[in-house]
Amino acid sequence: MEQCACVERELDKVLQKFLTYGQHCEQSLEELLHYVGQLRAELASAALQGTPLSATLSLVMSQCCRKIKDTVQKLASDHKDIHSSVSRVGKAIDRNFDSEICGVVSDAVWDAREQQQQILQMAIVEHLYQQGMLSVAEELCQESTLNVDLDFKQPFLELNRILEALHEHDLGPALEWAVSHRQRLLELNSSLEFKLHRLHFIRLLAGGPEKQLEALSYARHFQPFAQLHQREIQVMMGSLVYLRLGLEKSPYCHLLDNSHWAEICETFTRDACSLLGLSVESPLSVSFASGCVALPVLMNIKAVIEQRQCTGVWSHKDELPIEIELGMKCWYHSVFACPILRQQTSDSNPPIKLICGHVISRDALNKLINGGKLKCPYCPMEQNPADGKRIIF
Repeated sequence: MEQCACVERELDKVLQKFLTYGQHCEQSLEELLHYVGQLRAELASAALQGTPLSATLSLVMSQCCRKIKDTVQKLASDHKDIHSSVSRVGKAIDRNFDSEICGVVSDAVWDAREQQQQILQMAIVEHLYQQGMLSVAEELCQESTLNVDLDFKQPFLELNRILEALHEHDLGPALEWAVSHRQRLLELNSSLEFKLHRLHFIRLLAGGPEKQLEALSYARHFQPFAQLHQREIQVMMGSLVYLRLGLEKSPYCHLLDNSHWAEICETFTRDACSLLGLSVESPLSVSFASGCVALPVLMNIKAVIEQRQCTGVWSHKDELPIEIELGMKCWYHSVFACPILRQQTSDSNPPIKLICGHVISRDALNKLINGGKLKCPYCPMEQNPADGKRIIF
């Protein structure tokens, strides 16, 4: 982020210079035009009178030409100054960002090039479907000869159809979907259906006194949600008192806030993705965001490894040379690091629970075996290595 800040500072300087130059240029040209206009009027007046050009007027014309020349030269000089500032932005980018990032990826990752390419294409297609760019996704499938099953597309098509309707303030498709999946939404403790009914009720309230009877009639939809959302229902019923005076100037004006539409889109996306077994964010966007966090660290460690000539440190295909903190947002499962080898366990090196209750990795267990016996590194208990049990987190 420090590199981005450095480039941003240079960019801000350029933008400020552009703004200042534009204002100065406009002011200088306006003054020059005004001055030339006055001189032209004097020359026209002299011509009408038929008098010869006086020495004073000739001097004024010479001064005018000199002023025009000086102004143009000054503006051109300032413009060149901006060019140098723009070039400094490019130098700042080159200085703060390494354009060659292939070195942080092991060549072995691309051994199965065709398979890796297909996985990448599938991730891009899934991202495009999830973002609603259906035509772009179809075009990519055709050009890459990627076969995507209709069952894979269908959840994304339905999701985007309903989201498009919500963006147009049409609650019908979302309500229909929520009612048809009511039981499964309740199992997720979702309040999506209630929020959709609440938003429809608020739209009726926004219609004024003419919609009062319709709003009261629609309030029957709140009955199944009375126990869990009693307070919110009471607020909506209380707002009916101010309907004739106008909700905009009442204590219930917050009900008309447009943020409710953004909230319902977010709630629908989250709950629908959970129900359909999809992630709220596409794997491609998560990977990209994680890569942006990890790349500067990996570039630094790559430089250190090359400087100390210890390239053998980074040889594992599925393991990074150092641990990189991506933040709580990227925590999707439990992680166990072996206290002996200081390495994160994996499917090939799973955590093993000893009889005494201490947990180490399988690689550590194999290294600690001596004469067919294993002594726990944390307590004096000796045991048979075969008695260790694999732990699944």
